Amino acid sequence: MPGVEEIRAGIALANEKASASIAALQQAAQSLEEAQQSLAQATSGSTQEEVNQTHGMLAEALQGINGTQTTIRACITSAENYSARL
Repeated sequence: MPGVEEIRAGIALANEKASASIAALQQAAQSLEEAQQSLAQATSGSTQEEVNQTHGMLAEALQGINGTQTTIRACITSAENYSARL
C-alpha cells in the first residue's frame, strides 16, 4: 500500500492533468465561440431551420464544455480536500 506522500504525489499529478484538461477545454470553447461568430456573420438574416439548429447546437456544445469544466474543478477541489486530510 502506498504511503501518504505517494498518495499526495499521485493526487497532485492527477490534479495537474485535470487542470491541463480545463485549459484545453477553454481553448475549445474559444474556438466554438469564434465559430458561432463566423456563422452568425455568414448567415445573418437567414430564417432557414438548419441555421437555427446549428446556432443551437453550438450553444449547447459551449454549455457542455462549461459544465465539464465546472465538474473538473469540483473534482480537483475534492481531491485536494482529501489530500489535505491525509
